[in-house]
Amino acid sequence: MKKTIHIIGSGFSSLAAACYLAKVGYKVTVFEKNETIGGRARQLKKDGFTFDIGPTWYWMPDVFERFFGDFDKHPSDYYSLDKLNPAYSVYFGKNDAITIENSLEKICQTFEKEEPGSSKQLMEFIGGAKSNYDIAIKDLVYNPGVSPLELVTPKTVLKVNQFLSTIKRDVRKKFKNNRLAQILEFPVLFLGAKPSNTPSFYNFMNYADFGLGTYHPKKGMYQVILGMEALAKDLGVNIKTNANVESILVKNGTAKGIVVNGKKENCNLVLSGADYHHTETLLEEKHRQYSERYWDKKIFAPSSLLFYVGFDKKLKKVDHHTLFFDVDFDVHAEAIYDNPAWPEKPLFYASFPSITDESCAPKDKEAGIFLIPLAPGLEDTPELREEYFEKIINRFEELTQQDVKKNIIFKESFCVNDFKKDYNSYKGNAYGMANTLLQTAFLRPKLKSKKVKNLYFTGQLTVPGPGVPPSLISGKLTAELIQKVL
Repeated sequence: MKKTIHIIGSGFSSLAAACYLAKVGYKVTVFEKNETIGGRARQLKKDGFTFDIGPTWYWMPDVFERFFGDFDKHPSDYYSLDKLNPAYSVYFGKNDAITIENSLEKICQTFEKEEPGSSKQLMEFIGGAKSNYDIAIKDLVYNPGVSPLELVTPKTVLKVNQFLSTIKRDVRKKFKNNRLAQILEFPVLFLGAKPSNTPSFYNFMNYADFGLGTYHPKKGMYQVILGMEALAKDLGVNIKTNANVESILVKNGTAKGIVVNGKKENCNLVLSGADYHHTETLLEEKHRQYSERYWDKKIFAPSSLLFYVGFDKKLKKVDHHTLFFDVDFDVHAEAIYDNPAWPEKPLFYASFPSITDESCAPKDKEAGIFLIPLAPGLEDTPELREEYFEKIINRFEELTQQDVKKNIIFKESFCVNDFKKDYNSYKGNAYGMANTLLQTAFLRPKLKSKKVKNLYFTGQLTVPGPGVPPSLISGKLTAELIQKVL
């Protein structure tokens, strides 16, 4: 008889784990509390507009290829990709933007115009970033985080100084132009930490950016979720929505099942891709590995205030991905990590997928997603949301020199309270736990419970870290650990 595995949550890591486990013969059921699958990567549809609620950046395409390749499939079997050109643009002032195009050669030309001599420095920097990327993807991130020895390889020994320095320090040594330095520091935000707190080794994200490029799945990132769902179902995975897991059943120190909508569901093993902290609250306190004090001391990636806006016209002077760095980055970062508060002058990011993908908005209209990074755990009220929308939309009009407020058909928002309600997210964080030196690899919360046999975890709060590609990898790592014991 097949061993049964119940998985809590249906985000990228849960679906990845479900596929790997079903492939080797386990009977797998996924339980999702919301009406639709995808976790943070759900979709919003309204009045002919389509928005990705969560992730909008498709980076590291090789990780997606590797995932689907493990099942003798390709991403193209499930969705189509467009490489964006430009990849994105960054505003530093009124009518003042730097555009990052779709090849390293073109990006070098852009850097050279901004700072003569910087293209040579950039090539050296990206060369090192590529070396780190190859080490990270081939040697490090596919390790389960059970031992510090996982970090010790002939290649990483040569890079030890890059775990002791920081991204900010290294970037600022090479690039004196503040605008270029900020662009090179930007990818670290995907790791959920400040450039000044992130080990230099993580500059491999710069290779993901400049070397591999930025892509867009036609019809949005949710197509990746739908592709994974199709694969999972082909492998025999059962997926249940509107299925709220209320507790984890433990008998004699072993996970024996879950309670879903008041009903017991017995199984041989429980795997949670839901928020790690929340999952442990589904256990009696004696079965929890980590105390409230432990979680409170950790550095979490930011939360976000998001707006999904329908415009009744096409917008100008913006790209599919557009960043607004016209205010002080360090002051905003301090409001996230050092003295948590709503930032007086927030940086923000905007995505206009309908520039690239006509399926995202009705003809001659534009879909806009706006994001402000925030400290997790902040007060979240309708009044604050409205105040901050006014701040960024006014700046947007000024920076891009166009009137858009009168062209807004509707706007929906999503913030700290929604991350808590929809995802049981610790303090309403959006991206998980930051990848700082002391929260890397074996120093992150474990994939396997130390207190409850046959209880496992996957996702952004555990190994290898925040982001969509790491979530796919996390699902694989947990599935491999489970195969060794069940």
